[in-house]
Amino acid sequence: MESIEIIKLYENIAVLTDQMLNAARNRDWEQLTELENDCSSKVQKIRDNESPAFLPPELKERKIRVIKKILADDKEIRDITEPWMAELSNLMKASSAERKLNHTYGAASSA
Repeated sequence: MESIEIIKLYENIAVLTDQMLNAARNRDWEQLTELENDCSSKVQKIRDNESPAFLPPELKERKIRVIKKILADDKEIRDITEPWMAELSNLMKASSAERKLNHTYGAASSA
């Protein structure tokens, strides 16, 4: 792929990460997951097609700017989703413990 095509892929990923950030802010986990899958396929396309090549200074700066935006969006998405994932994990653990208690003591009380 040409360097400009790779840069455009990075820019497409930046658009997706911006949409992912909005989905995370809105707690729209289904939309976030769909966008994440689309983003992953574009990242894989870059991995498969990008080769080390000289970039003119303006393209290099453009690429750096886009990558910085992608990384900033990714950090903010993680800042939103990690506490939610921890909360979800705690809810699942509590539910599992409650089921175990009900199974153990519920069966004993009916005897």
